Amino acid sequence: MDTNILLESGTNELEVLEFKLGNSYYGINVAKIREILSYMPITPIPNAHPCVEGIFMPRDTMMTVVNLRKCLGMPDLDTEGLFIITNFNKLNIAFHVDQVIGIHRVSWEEIIKPDSTINTQDNSASTGVIKLNEKLVVILDFEKIISDISPETGLKVSEVDNLIGRERSDSPILIAEDSPLLSKLITDCLRKAGYTNLIITMNGKEAWDKLSEFKSAGTVRDKVHCIITDIEMPLMDGHRLTKLCKADDTLKGIPLVIFSSLVNEEMRRKGEQLGADAQLTKPEIGMLVSAIDDLINKSLA
Repeated sequence: MDTNILLESGTNELEVLEFKLGNSYYGINVAKIREILSYMPITPIPNAHPCVEGIFMPRDTMMTVVNLRKCLGMPDLDTEGLFIITNFNKLNIAFHVDQVIGIHRVSWEEIIKPDSTINTQDNSASTGVIKLNEKLVVILDFEKIISDISPETGLKVSEVDNLIGRERSDSPILIAEDSPLLSKLITDCLRKAGYTNLIITMNGKEAWDKLSEFKSAGTVRDKVHCIITDIEMPLMDGHRLTKLCKADDTLKGIPLVIFSSLVNEEMRRKGEQLGADAQLTKPEIGMLVSAIDDLINKSLA
């Protein structure tokens, strides 16, 4: 599937694939999708997670099939449905859905972040909601779904355990991450690694507003020594934030790290074009700490 939308330069837009489960409408960022396949026979795996239907092998590649209905507490499929084949966090997963509706090009500004009554740190299945043609389409948090099924696929927090006891660093780090769970995990890991001066924002716009505030006060280079940003965020995505920072004479010298489940070969090229100083996939939390160490040391030398 063509995912060139995110290869364009920091447009703050994305393409969303709309699909159905029962009578409800859901969405997924097209940048996560490799292809869509018709139903194929599935081989069940003994003692697998209840949401895992089994495995199948399209084109000699074995792939796990996740039943999205079960993940969302819905009854099983009445029809064969379709497989949405995804690639993120270096994993290829097939998500079993009822029906694919189509693709919509939208701005991140159009995506509404669920409030805290829905989007809690430990129990959130959505990252945003879009109103399309008088209906609400819920953007599912596929990383959270997979992490709940297989926790070892999430952030490898254990990689940071050997960094405990390092000399404390007062270098301020600005973080843009919309997932409450991932934001907490990232900040906990950075604190373990000795970085205690952390500025937390929930999306690229909040991060940009904070940088603009510091810049207006003439204190930005003292207030921010490094920026860590996700890519997928409501209001302003990480690529747009990267483009704005690297186009600004005052901010372009601040090291910026893209830390996202979407970082693959195509996304890496995109990030390089925009000027990102480092790009890592979300399981690589230990490598994130090492990258921050190197970038801050170089920028302050």
